[in-house]
Amino acid sequence: MPKNATNPANDGVRKFNKHVLNPMMLHLAGRKHWYAGVIRHTGRRTGRVHLTPVVAVRVADHIVTPLPYGADTDWLRNALEAGEATITTGGERFDVINPRVIEATDAATLLSARRFREFARFGIDHFAEFDLATDTSEESGHED
Repeated sequence: MPKNATNPANDGVRKFNKHVLNPMMLHLAGRKHWYAGVIRHTGRRTGRVHLTPVVAVRVADHIVTPLPYGADTDWLRNALEAGEATITTGGERFDVINPRVIEATDAATLLSARRFREFARFGIDHFAEFDLATDTSEESGHED
């Protein structure tokens, strides 16, 4: 379990973000020229579709997402169990498969040095990595 997942302060921030900030962020998440993307995932128990804002960086045929609250988040557990999700970032939509949690050292080999330093400043020590299944950006329907 990532060390930053057990911090009680992170729990409070995570709850605030989940119930207050995230619903507001969804109005911009995934759009072109906005820093946050959105992951569409299916609930493990309910089968309901959920949308969660995340930072998502496309690198070659992968999407890398920092895990500032650790690997024990609902959206990540849902994606791991389903083995797939859809991520919209920069106005493009991607079907992603094979989600996995990777260490910061592995993410450093995928991300640009500048981008990795940005995440390291926040003490992020784990990332989610997804493989691209197909590029569905033509179908995103996102208007900028």
